[in-house]
Amino acid sequence: MEYGFSDIENWNEKIEKKVKGYGLDFYPQEFEVIGFNEMIGYEAYVGMPSRYPHWSFGKSYEKNKTLYSLNLTGLPYEMVINSDPCLAYLMKDNTLLLQILTMAHVYGHNDFFKNNRLFKQGTNAKYTLEMFNLDAKIIREYIDNPSIGYGEVERILDAAHAIRFQSKRNIGIKELSNDEIKENILKEYENKRENRNILDSYKEIKLPDLEKIPLEPVDDLIGFIIDYGHLEDWEKTILKIVKRETEYFIPQIETKIMNEGWASYTHYNILKQLELPQDLHFEFLKRHNDVIAPAIGGLNPYYIGFKIFEDIEKRYGKEKIFEVREIERDSSFLRRYLTKELCEELNLFQYNVRSFDTIIEEISDKTGWKTIRDTLSYTAGMGNIPYIKVVDLNKRNYTLTLENVFDGRALELSYAKETLKYVQELWGHDVKLITKSDDKQDVTLICNQEKKIIVS
Repeated sequence: MEYGFSDIENWNEKIEKKVKGYGLDFYPQEFEVIGFNEMIGYEAYVGMPSRYPHWSFGKSYEKNKTLYSLNLTGLPYEMVINSDPCLAYLMKDNTLLLQILTMAHVYGHNDFFKNNRLFKQGTNAKYTLEMFNLDAKIIREYIDNPSIGYGEVERILDAAHAIRFQSKRNIGIKELSNDEIKENILKEYENKRENRNILDSYKEIKLPDLEKIPLEPVDDLIGFIIDYGHLEDWEKTILKIVKRETEYFIPQIETKIMNEGWASYTHYNILKQLELPQDLHFEFLKRHNDVIAPAIGGLNPYYIGFKIFEDIEKRYGKEKIFEVREIERDSSFLRRYLTKELCEELNLFQYNVRSFDTIIEEISDKTGWKTIRDTLSYTAGMGNIPYIKVVDLNKRNYTLTLENVFDGRALELSYAKETLKYVQELWGHDVKLITKSDDKQDVTLICNQEKKIIVS
């Protein structure tokens, strides 16, 4: 069916009225219609109109372009940016029905960005585009600076990208500085001295070493390097840029299933109300089923999220789904609302690969469904990224000691060794990583200043 921009505008007006009536609360919405080459480019830069230059973005672009040209992959129907106003790209080659469906889908994402607590606490949508534009400008100035140049900028960016997700995980919660922790320890020490009873009066109350850095383990590795590393100002600025841009994306990582499920549930309910012509209605049913089709051998976040929101509304009513979309993240969403009945309906099972054989470990039976639910919950979002903490800084030789918070999953040592080299590149001194092997034995990796890895 042939259509023009006026048709898209007319359908957008109808959709916006319906989503408001449905109860969505969203930022002002802007759409841009683009071709497949532009979509590949925006996909490489995660939708941002402006981003600093780095070879990884070019690699992503060439990979996607090659796969698309060989018909080995498709392109997204749309791309949405968490910004105020919310910016979304529509594919020029989409059918009219696809434009209608994706616009309704976009309003679901828009509402989720504005109302989910992780986005409200962890991002500032009003200044998103300005932030990325400013960051790109700063990086380009360093590249053009004869005393710095592209090679040095790339060296820092490579290392920063390797550890960019080793940042604070408690979004929206202010973390105490070392001085604030020290002050709390002193207060606690004085309270213990003043309030000890007769039986404890002869016991010595020891004060911890207040000169230790950090006083308590820190999960913001990149922030720690910024604060305590011996870096040039421009190097610290680059780390700060990578850190704040990564923190912008973390809520999206933490809510992938919810976000896509909410947007899919939105477009499904809105299009049912639009009184589509019969030919568009048939295409709607097909396209929607394509979006939420189960993934063979994997998980389709659109499908999982859609079915859980559908189940929540059936059991608790419409108000509950709005409450859930506001306060949960994927890990809590799955733990609280993925039921035994849903596990059976979704045909979920847990498998492992051992000695080139695929072993099914759990199925959605009376007890197995809980294991499956819990596994999905603790591996969702940032749970699928190794959790590293800074535990000690030796002030004598400046050796930095890190610890992998072991949750039963051992690090892939070949990757850990290479990543540790990037940490050392930024730190400039020896870096030690304490972890565990598959058989839960302690393993220590040390990267020295020659980038050699010592394993003990």
